[in-house]
Amino acid sequence: MVDVEIVGAGPNGLAAAVVMARAGLSVRVHEAAATIGGGSRSLELMERDHLHDFCSAVHPMALASPFFRAFELSRRIGFAVPDVSFAHPLDGGRAGVAHRSMERTVAGLGVDGEAYRRLVQPLSDREQAILAFTLNHVVRIPRKPEAALRFALSVLDQGLPTWNRRFRTDEAKALVTGVMAHPVGTLPSLTGAGAGLVLNLLAHTVGWPIPVGGSQAIADALALDVTRHGGELVTGSRIDTLAEVSGARAVLLDVAPTTFQAMARGRLTGPYRRALEAFTYGNAACKVDFILSGPVPWTHPDLRRAGTAHLGGTREEIVAGEKQVNQGVHPDSPYVLLSQPSSFDPTRAPEGRHTLWTYCHVPHGSTRDMAEAVTAQIERFAPGFRDVIVRTHTTTASDLEAYNANYVGGDFSSGAVNLRQIVARPVPSIRPWATPLKGVYLCSQSTPPGPGVHGMAGFNAAKLALRREFGLPVPALGL
Repeated sequence: MVDVEIVGAGPNGLAAAVVMARAGLSVRVHEAAATIGGGSRSLELMERDHLHDFCSAVHPMALASPFFRAFELSRRIGFAVPDVSFAHPLDGGRAGVAHRSMERTVAGLGVDGEAYRRLVQPLSDREQAILAFTLNHVVRIPRKPEAALRFALSVLDQGLPTWNRRFRTDEAKALVTGVMAHPVGTLPSLTGAGAGLVLNLLAHTVGWPIPVGGSQAIADALALDVTRHGGELVTGSRIDTLAEVSGARAVLLDVAPTTFQAMARGRLTGPYRRALEAFTYGNAACKVDFILSGPVPWTHPDLRRAGTAHLGGTREEIVAGEKQVNQGVHPDSPYVLLSQPSSFDPTRAPEGRHTLWTYCHVPHGSTRDMAEAVTAQIERFAPGFRDVIVRTHTTTASDLEAYNANYVGGDFSSGAVNLRQIVARPVPSIRPWATPLKGVYLCSQSTPPGPGVHGMAGFNAAKLALRREFGLPVPALGL
């Protein structure tokens, strides 16, 4: 028997395994799929030598999260960090552009430049304090209240219906809106503003890096550390019930609450069970991958240097499209998130070829192929795009759930990102990773701090389990 059984080899499950193995415990990680990685897998999806990130592609948190900083991930794998973190094209060849440099960003936004600086610079200046607050548990009293207050005021500024008071131009409004639309939901919203502003502030600190060799490199680095410290990873190992891992002193589950309920087989009762049943899943994504014969022919030149682009037009257009999704309608002009990693990492495609990663928001459980709508949205801002398409592969929302059971209905956040589920993720608790079952912990992105490749849910759950079950301190994580 082993000390710790972990179910799920996504970034959070692997982060938990790193902590436990380094603490000197025997650890076994089970992964139902044939390969590890979960939301950070990379694969040859259509043709040999053309590498696609199946879920996440661009990783600000890989350089910024407290866990990955302690783990020294940036010393273990390579990252390409574009000079332009993200950009938002508009009709007529215009664009809002977030350079790594705040000064260049401010200059490019014209009359709204200083307004943008006043919104984002105070947050970038307090990066670590804000991340320490937002990437743990919102119920905790922040160690640096001034940073938390600054962040809260910025969230109120852009999360309420009065959000247009700050900016005058379409470029500035769209630039901020595009990043706040990452969580699927109506806008403006406090949750969208909070998530977006955290990503926005990182654009001017660590940037929005792209892992060399694909997102899989993150999972592989974690897995290598687990095995070097005596841990075991077992792929093709589906765990359907807790009874299958009952011999361990601690069990950490990188699974969605619905999966946990099924695994518990009736052992969850009372308020906790009812709280899990009240946990809701949000709308979804349809992912469209491309092989291209050349780079995307953007009208605006700065888009060619951007690691990420947000498409969808003006602030008003994105609001309308997200409202349609929330009403169960597939928008004709969807919000599209896009990255062309092969422009920054030549290992992704043969010379002369490119891989393009995109997704758009769709209603929960959608089975619709959105490839044409996504293609049309790109063509809108990059005339001639259709001419460079070699192959296309669509993963519908329902396909996403089949790929990863944590993505219920295609919800890649593993739970709706709303005010209720910031406080109660998945249940109202000051230790939401703990469950009523002795030694059993949840460590998926259905727990704080929520979605993203940051390892923090696994780190938080492992710290709690180490203390409660073994009376051990958190080990050193660096090289």
